[in-house]
Amino acid sequence: MSTAKIQPSASALSTSIKHLSGRLHFGRTHSFSAKGLAHPLRNPPRRNLRVSSSAVSNPFEVCVKASLTTPNKLGDCPFTHRVLLTLEEKHLPYDVKLIDLAKKPEWFLKVSPEGKVPVIKIDEKWIADSDVITQVLEEKFPNPPLKTPPEKASVGSKIFSTFIGFLKSQDPNDGTEQALLNELTAFNDYLKENGPFVNGKEVSAADLSLGPKLYHLEIALEHYKNWSVPDSLPYLKSYTKTIFSMDSFVKTQPLPEDVVEGWRPKVVGY
Repeated sequence: MSTAKIQPSASALSTSIKHLSGRLHFGRTHSFSAKGLAHPLRNPPRRNLRVSSSAVSNPFEVCVKASLTTPNKLGDCPFTHRVLLTLEEKHLPYDVKLIDLAKKPEWFLKVSPEGKVPVIKIDEKWIADSDVITQVLEEKFPNPPLKTPPEKASVGSKIFSTFIGFLKSQDPNDGTEQALLNELTAFNDYLKENGPFVNGKEVSAADLSLGPKLYHLEIALEHYKNWSVPDSLPYLKSYTKTIFSMDSFVKTQPLPEDVVEGWRPKVVGY
């Protein structure tokens, strides 16, 4: 298992957390708890890892949002979370640079002129946008494979935008809650017929993208709306429970209080 070493600096505007993958995990499994459902995994999916520890000589540098609540912790960006999940699932070493987005250091603005995260340094080139980053990682490091078939890649893709619409809504009758429920129900029905994951029995890139967004949905709606996913969507609830319990997810998830604070300006305006 890779280890994390935090290197705080009183004068620096970013903090490095080194992740070393000296020992690689072969045949990692993801168990799926779905008691009474049609798709419990009797034999959890196994990944045959073909990437050796010498495949990458140096850790990838990744600029991420720093925590708003706790020093030297990851912040609440779901797109950064997706990139870190991909690195973890591919067993690639990385060095995280925590960026205070309220006081962006000059060196960061040079590598990310728009001041956005995540950005990652691959082959001496800084790359932005989680879609692009994860595609490059899949192309350069195809094992273990994470690519989602094109016909399944858009499954659940409207959940995040409808979640934001409902979260920001001040009118209980504007239809935003029902719009979200419609998307969640459609995803629940998809999992019932095709699950337990988006691509069937194996975790894929679509799950690593959707998981962080569902994590934000669960925490933010509970806090600001006193709302939770209804029990009438059991396949969705089992899916989130499984994704949230993956070792890679637990290791890279932001603190719940950071998710709450991250959404506060969009919900209450300050």
